Amino acid sequence: MFEYSLLHWATFLSTAFLLTISPGPDLAFILGQTITSGRKSGFAAMLGIWGGTLGHIVMAVIGLSALIAASSLAFTAIKWVGVGYFIWLGLNALRAVESLFSPDIQEEQKTVGRIFWRGAFTTLLNPKVAIFFLAFLPQFVVLGAGPTWAQLLLHGLLLIFVSALIEPLVVLSGDRIAAKLRDNKRVGLWLDRSLGAIFIALGVRLAFETK
Repeated sequence: MFEYSLLHWATFLSTAFLLTISPGPDLAFILGQTITSGRKSGFAAMLGIWGGTLGHIVMAVIGLSALIAASSLAFTAIKWVGVGYFIWLGLNALRAVESLFSPDIQEEQKTVGRIFWRGAFTTLLNPKVAIFFLAFLPQFVVLGAGPTWAQLLLHGLLLIFVSALIEPLVVLSGDRIAAKLRDNKRVGLWLDRSLGAIFIALGVRLAFETK
C-alpha cells in the first residue's frame, strides 16, 4: 500500500513546494495578520488556513467538490459568500479609528480563536480551492497503490505537511520585520488600513474568477 516511484514523489513534492511559495490569498492573509498583530496571530491565521485546506481535502475525498465543479449555481453562491466575507473584513479594518493591535483593542477584537476561524473561512469560502483539489489530487492516484480515497487523503495531507515546513518561517520573518513598527500607533493604524486593502483586493479578485 502507498508504494510509489521516486519520480512520483519528486514530481508531487516539487509541485507542492512551488504551490506553497507562490504568492496567493493564503500567504497574503498569514503575512497580513503577522505584520499587524504579531507572531501569535500569524500562527493562528496559518493554522486556520490549514484547517480550511483540510476541509477541502475531505470534501474532495468524499466527492462534494465534484458537486461544486459541476454546478454553476453552487459555485456562484459560494463565490459570492466569499466575496462578501472578504470585503466585510476589509471595510472593518479600513474604518478602524485606532490600531486594532493596541492592547485594549486586541484583547477584544483579535483573539487567536477569531483569527483562526477567519483563516479557515478564507480558504473554505473560495470555490476555486475546492476545484483545485478535485483536479490536482487525482493526478497522483496510482493504480494498485491503495484505495483511491486513501491516496487522495494521503496526498492532501502531504500538501499541508509541505506548508508546515515553509509557512512558519513566513510568520517568524514577518513578525521580526514588523516588531519595531508595531510600537508606533500611527504606523499600526496604517498597517491595519493595508490589511483592509488586502482583504478587499482578495474579495475583488474572487469576484472576477470563473470556473
